[in-house]
Amino acid sequence: MEALFLFLVVLLALVFSSASANVHVTAAQKLTNNPADQLVAALNSNRTAHKGSSLYDNPGLACIALQYIKAYEGECSAVGGGGNAKKPADTEFAETFAPNCGVSASSLTPITGRLLGCETKYVPPSEAFSSILMKNSKSLEILYDKNHTEVGAAVSGSDGGSPYFWCVLFSSGKTNSSFAIEGGVAKIMRPGCFSGANDECSSASDLIRRLRVWPSAAISLAVAAFVFGV
Repeated sequence: MEALFLFLVVLLALVFSSASANVHVTAAQKLTNNPADQLVAALNSNRTAHKGSSLYDNPGLACIALQYIKAYEGECSAVGGGGNAKKPADTEFAETFAPNCGVSASSLTPITGRLLGCETKYVPPSEAFSSILMKNSKSLEILYDKNHTEVGAAVSGSDGGSPYFWCVLFSSGKTNSSFAIEGGVAKIMRPGCFSGANDECSSASDLIRRLRVWPSAAISLAVAAFVFGV
């Protein structure tokens, strides 16, 4: 009886632990459904707070931003103003990025600005905006440029993990006609998230799955130990 009582106490503790983890996970998932969308929200909020216009979140441009990230092939050192800094060639937009996104090459319009950052750890979108992308006066100049009419943001880890890239591309194109997606539906791709596509894309999805599986596995082991060991 004493062993049975101890088993029940452990089992109840695991059940409550599982419930608590799921509540926490649900909250975390809600906060990170799509960090690229949240990045655009932070950007537009900052623009309007400084008497600027809110920019149209163009999913075609955003998908191009994700392709822009992938062109760096996980090389964090190639981002920024250092000696190893680089950026994809302009020809890649029409030849590679647009086809990969299902964007009509004839609808591409000039990029009027870009913000790109890379860090070894994932941070919330609002922090990424203020700490990673807004590094200097040049970044602010790009952010508040009155020539921008639309924006597209993307976030991606390298092979689903560190380092993490954040990219925002701006354009002066016409809403609903530039960066037009063939068939009207954005081509979702992983790893990475891009804005404007109504895509729930959590950077913590793998961790969430592990958190959900662990309590169930622990409970199963406890039951097996009781059945075969008591």
